[in-house]
Amino acid sequence: MHGKTMNTNETKQSMHCNFKMPKMKKPDMSSDAIAQDFERNLTKYLGGFLDCVPNYLYEALSLAIRQRLMTNWKSTWDNYSKKDRKKAYYMSLEFLIGRSLGNHLLNLDIEPATKEALNNYAVKLEDLVEIEHDAGLGNGGLGRLAACFLDSCATLELPVIGYGIRYQYGMFRQMIVDGFQDEEPDHWLQDGNPWELKRSEFTQTIKFGGWVEKLTGHEGKTKFKWRGTNNILAIPYDVPVSGYKNKTVNTLRLWHSTATDEFDLDDFNAGSYSEAVASKNDAEHISMVLYPNDSSENGKELRLKQQYFLASASLQDVFRMWKKTHGNDFSQFSELNVFQMNDTHPTIAVAELMRLLMDQQHMDWEQAWKITSKTMAYTNHTLLPEALEKWPVPLFEKLLPRLLQIIYEINARLLHQVSMKWPGDTDKQQRLSIIEEGPVKNIRMAYLAIAASFSVNGVAALHSQLLTEGLFKDFYELWPEKFNNKTNGVTPRRWIAHANTELTNLLTSKIGNDWISNLSHIKEIEQYQSDKKFINDWLMVKRNNKKVLAEIIKEECGVTFDIDSLFDVQVKRIHEYKRQLLNVLHVIHLYDRIKRGDTDNWTNRCVLIGGKAAPGYDLAKKIIKLINNVANVVNNDPEVGDKLKLAFIPNYNVSKMEKICPGTDLSEQVSTAGKEASGTGNMKFMMNGAVTIGTYDGANIEILDAVGAENFFLFGLKADEVQNLKVNYQPHSYIEEDQDLKNVIHLLQCGHFNSFESGIFDSILDSLLNPHDQWVTLADFRSYIDAQEQVAQAYKDKTNWAKMSIANTANSGFFSTDRTMREYNEQIWKL
Repeated sequence: MHGKTMNTNETKQSMHCNFKMPKMKKPDMSSDAIAQDFERNLTKYLGGFLDCVPNYLYEALSLAIRQRLMTNWKSTWDNYSKKDRKKAYYMSLEFLIGRSLGNHLLNLDIEPATKEALNNYAVKLEDLVEIEHDAGLGNGGLGRLAACFLDSCATLELPVIGYGIRYQYGMFRQMIVDGFQDEEPDHWLQDGNPWELKRSEFTQTIKFGGWVEKLTGHEGKTKFKWRGTNNILAIPYDVPVSGYKNKTVNTLRLWHSTATDEFDLDDFNAGSYSEAVASKNDAEHISMVLYPNDSSENGKELRLKQQYFLASASLQDVFRMWKKTHGNDFSQFSELNVFQMNDTHPTIAVAELMRLLMDQQHMDWEQAWKITSKTMAYTNHTLLPEALEKWPVPLFEKLLPRLLQIIYEINARLLHQVSMKWPGDTDKQQRLSIIEEGPVKNIRMAYLAIAASFSVNGVAALHSQLLTEGLFKDFYELWPEKFNNKTNGVTPRRWIAHANTELTNLLTSKIGNDWISNLSHIKEIEQYQSDKKFINDWLMVKRNNKKVLAEIIKEECGVTFDIDSLFDVQVKRIHEYKRQLLNVLHVIHLYDRIKRGDTDNWTNRCVLIGGKAAPGYDLAKKIIKLINNVANVVNNDPEVGDKLKLAFIPNYNVSKMEKICPGTDLSEQVSTAGKEASGTGNMKFMMNGAVTIGTYDGANIEILDAVGAENFFLFGLKADEVQNLKVNYQPHSYIEEDQDLKNVIHLLQCGHFNSFESGIFDSILDSLLNPHDQWVTLADFRSYIDAQEQVAQAYKDKTNWAKMSIANTANSGFFSTDRTMREYNEQIWKL
């Protein structure tokens, strides 16, 4: 046999090209058909007759439901693959999608049929839903927002593909041991994931290391070759994203890293077993864990590898799809493709797109830059300078030498443009430079994104304003046309229709179900705000949801919450700027009042706090310890009784939030003004009828505008007042002038909550009393305490509180991600 031997992949591709795909049948959504598929999957595919453990039941049902997505998934993909169909690609290091089974049942409108099918086997759907692991693909608001965005894109039938990383382990599973956060591996894939499809045929090769060789082509053009690289493979796994009752199923494509060779056979045969699989293990570290601790050099290197891995694999995949319909003709590429970078993590895609266009498609700089600058869009999610990604130049040179060259060239051209606009202003050039000077030079990734993107958006009105007035002021002066606002939202399918079925039934009984796909219709319930029966029904729904939440808190925390008490909740990532500490100071204040006998006209209150602290964030972990110590004292003091309870719920995640937000009366959104970009938890609580106590920050401002001051408890300094105060902040003066605050600080200083752990909270006290405390927590204490007293008195009038609750839900229409994604599409993507 002469000529080239066809390898395995080529054989597969050849077979694929010659195979005629049969027409897929319309799925049968009846209960009988679901039951038949469930039984067949259980017995013939999973071997469930051997040992019918609960996970087999869950997987058998999930596969049956996935089969009902396949026809629409294929037709959606075929529709989006048409030659002249413009598509958007949403690149994010996080997609906090939670559980999938219940969401797909809602969107396919087959939950009743599925329950009926399972009744034949004496199986409850609710039990199977609880078996599913939360997907460990995100940490907090950023990842949950990305998941909501994909949900809305599918419901709006927008051709958007999500790109992320298939982490084998989530951030971590949080345990509370002696009040401390303990981090355990979150092996969410240990039982497999029935919702994903492995797509090995679309595997991409990712390069690291090596060197760059400068060559001169036959026409005298300079070319660059990236040589001597260590390569790894990116294998895609596709996850379906179903739209609501519209036969659209979009795709979330997640990349798994592995070595180019499974193991070195020579090493293995020589007995060097660990060395034989070393390269495989090293490669798989990239997609092993969400957000490795980057306090070490190894951690930084792994995190940079993750970001490049995502960007390169995704862009190469887009190029593969493009060439399938357009060959090597990229003349229309920028008209038919747009990349949305979710925060600074994927912004290395700018340099990678330039590399692919120049080094693989052989374009000159101007051609490549024209395409890049017309297809890249950047969303910023933070006002904290320290949260903007920066990478040391030496690390970049070691891992990505070709991309470093490209970034230097982008920077040189940027600084030339700056010098033309502001001649001789070297300070301005230094401030705008992508390369930050210093003992070790750093690459400012947000600056790279702004330089290349045609759109730069914030995620709430105040956030976007502060970006242009502060963090990115110089860039705004250079390119004001790039900057815009897209206020975040959340999907009402997940956060009302799925999470709060009793409220869904009540709403639908009054105004129909159009609100599920168009939340603006929810405004119609305002007409029932004074209807006594509706108010009683509303209060009963809330009471039932509080009962469910109380049972979870009892089981997980060992604390009894009285459902007649005010349920006061703050659940989010633990961070100083989110000010869980302010919440704890209020709890200590209430405890102090009880111990002093100041309980006239008292309102019983149950306070719930939850969230994870980054493993390397010591002060945040100390705050968790303080919460638990205070809870231990408060909950075990018979003099306190039911007047006050405090619990910290461990391992806060999407599934827990689905139970928490329906049962919440008061939503704590107490960040230091000017620090929270938007917040989305505030929106979930609002949709479910919780009333907000909050600062004038992030999306709180737009919630306040929507519901009116009479339905919102506002407190604290505004962003400009915070900035002015920092010039001469004197925390001790607030203590001296406020006896309540003096009492609270004294209880902390005397060790009342740490009798056997001397000095453990000294770092917290130091931060509170520090004149350079950028969160100015004590400055907002009195205003917060006064607002909380207003809450306590308002809650006594249950009828009026119900009206406030109804007003919050009725005015939540603006905060649907359907509205957000329409704005992205109409003003940025233009799909």
